Amino acid sequence: MSGAKDAAAGAVFAMPRIGMGTAVQGPKPEPIRRAVLRAIEIGYRHFDTAAHYETEAPIGAAAAEAVRSGAIASRGDLFITSKLWCSDAHRDRVLPALQQTLRNLEMEYVDLFLVHWPVSLKPGRYKGPFTADDFAPFDMRAVWEAMEECHRLGLAKAIGVCNFSCKKLESLLSFATIPPAVNQVEVNPVWQQRKLREMCREKGIQICAYSPLGAKGTHWGSDSVMGSGVLHDIAVSKGKTVAQVCLRWVYEQGDCLIVKSFDEARMRENLDIVDGWELTEEDRRRIAGIPQQKINRGLRFVSEQGPYKSLDELWDGEI
Repeated sequence: MSGAKDAAAGAVFAMPRIGMGTAVQGPKPEPIRRAVLRAIEIGYRHFDTAAHYETEAPIGAAAAEAVRSGAIASRGDLFITSKLWCSDAHRDRVLPALQQTLRNLEMEYVDLFLVHWPVSLKPGRYKGPFTADDFAPFDMRAVWEAMEECHRLGLAKAIGVCNFSCKKLESLLSFATIPPAVNQVEVNPVWQQRKLREMCREKGIQICAYSPLGAKGTHWGSDSVMGSGVLHDIAVSKGKTVAQVCLRWVYEQGDCLIVKSFDEARMRENLDIVDGWELTEEDRRRIAGIPQQKINRGLRFVSEQGPYKSLDELWDGEI
């Protein structure tokens, strides 16, 4: 799982290409701790969390246990991503939010700290549904300047964003002293992000794909990816699962990808996409022809009285 290129530093940005996601429904600290520890033991090194997920503490506990057991030599063997929640997306709340994340993790730094959404909520608003009164204007410049300070202090080795459209990235790049290293967005064969990927390649920003399997089973997910006839046919021809075909396709785009399963057999299966096989040109052509539809549209952040009055405004007409 080789590292991606760091746009900010122009050197090797050692983010393992495959990461384990920990966004789960409801806090389950002990199962998450056990799953993360087992994932470390079988070879995962990149773990994706967020203040909003309430999974930082069990990840930190698993990392500490892995060091004690000798599964890894030190904290430095892991790559930990966390995210700034919308209610902390205010200039004076970014650093305290990261400091709380580090207390939760019991770590001195995160490898990557991301702005979770281009959205600001009033302080204290962590759980939806949100009302018009919960929203505040998103001051991108102020938030990013505070993110840059986190990087300068050494508390975040790299900084980036999530769910940013091409237009929002252009706006951010127009004033950023430290450009974002990563844009974490939904990517899967049903939402391929061709325009955004082209821009990110041009600007040296690494795409990190969440929901590469369509997030079936979540409150906003869909079975349109795992239920695709095209992907099923390719999987049968390869002797692979549909999930492996999806993940291999994302991997071949050059993206990093976040996979989420606490089942050991599936955790191993999700790692088995790198060596020994690849998609053919015909496979890629068929996948390119799959009708496109964004799955995670962020409807909870749209309000007629809020900063984003429509999905078109939230995504700048890019969905």
